[in-house]
Amino acid sequence: MTKRFATVFIVIVLIIAGLVTYRLIENSEKDAENALSQRRVDSKIYGMVVTGKPFSDFLSLSGSIEPNEVIGLRSEISGIVEELNFSEGGNVSKGQLLIKINDAELKAQLAQAKTANSLAEENERRAKLLLEKEAISQEEYDIASADYRTTESQIQLIAAQLTKTAIRAPFSGTIGLRNISQGSYITPTTDIAQLVDVSKVKLEFAIPERYAAEVKNGISVRFTVQGTNAAFTAKIYAVEPLVETATRTLRVRALADNRDSRLIPGTFANVIFPLGTIENGLLVPAEALIPIQNGKKIFIKKDGVAKEILVETGARTDADVLVSKGLNEGDTVLTSGVMSLRDGSPVHVTLR
Repeated sequence: MTKRFATVFIVIVLIIAGLVTYRLIENSEKDAENALSQRRVDSKIYGMVVTGKPFSDFLSLSGSIEPNEVIGLRSEISGIVEELNFSEGGNVSKGQLLIKINDAELKAQLAQAKTANSLAEENERRAKLLLEKEAISQEEYDIASADYRTTESQIQLIAAQLTKTAIRAPFSGTIGLRNISQGSYITPTTDIAQLVDVSKVKLEFAIPERYAAEVKNGISVRFTVQGTNAAFTAKIYAVEPLVETATRTLRVRALADNRDSRLIPGTFANVIFPLGTIENGLLVPAEALIPIQNGKKIFIKKDGVAKEILVETGARTDADVLVSKGLNEGDTVLTSGVMSLRDGSPVHVTLR
C-alpha cells in the first residue's frame, strides 16, 4: 500500500511540474511576441500618400540589332580566281566587280559555238531557197532551221556562263573577312566572304500578345545598346501577321538609321515601346513592393495598422513602379521597413 501511494504521489508531482513548465514557456513566448510587436510599433516606418498623375506608359522589351541586308558571297560556277577586287573590311558599291574567275575555256567554247552558228545560218539560208524552188522537202528545211536555232541557244548559254565568271556586289555595303585568295579554286559551295549593308539596321523584338493590337507600322520606338548611353530611334515597318504559339508573342521589325556606324549588327538592344499616356497613374517606389508567390503585395496604413494588399504592376521608371490594380488614390503606402511588417501590425508612419 505504501509503494502504491508513493507511485501515485510521484505521478501527481510530475503532472504539476509539467503544468508549471508549460505555463512558464507560454508566458515567455507571449512576452517575446509582445516585445516584438512593441519593437514593430517603435520602429521607424516611412510612407507616402499616393496621388494620381499623368504617366506615359510603355513596355520594356528585349531586342536585337540586325543588318539591313546581308549575304554570303558565292560563285555560281567553279574555276580559278584570277582577280580579287576588294579589301577585307572595305566598302564596295552596288555593281562593283569583286571577283573574276578564269574564263579562257568558256571563251573558246563561245568562239566554237559562233563558228557553228555561222555555218548553221548559211545552211538554213540555202535550205530556204531550195524549199522555195521545191528542191527539198519541208522536213529537210525544218531540220536545217532547228540546227540554226540550236546553235544560237548554245551561244546564249555560254554567254550566260561567261557573265557568271564575274561576281559583282548586289548592293552597296561592307565586305567581311574573306576565305579565299587569288589563285584559289572555288566551287558553288565555297564561302567567299560576307557582304553586309549597315547604313541602316533592323531592330527586331517581340510584343506580348495582350499588346498586339497596339502595334502598327510607322510607330517610333526608342532603344539603347550596351557600350553607350545614347538613345536611338527606330520606326516600325513590318509586323508578323500571326502570334507565335510557343511564346505567345508577336514579332516586330523596325528600321533605324546607322550612317555613323554606331550600331553593330548582332548586338542586344533594350527596347522601349510606347503604350500611350495614363491620366491618373499611381506610382509607388520600387522598394515598397514585396514579391510573393502569386505576384506582388504592398502594405498600406489603414485605421492605424498595416494592411496587406495584392497589386498588379505595369511599367517602371528608374525608381518607381506603376500600379495598375489593387491600389486607390489617397492610400498611404508604406515604403520602408516593410519586410518586418505583418498584416494588422500597428504602425506609426512618417510621411515623406
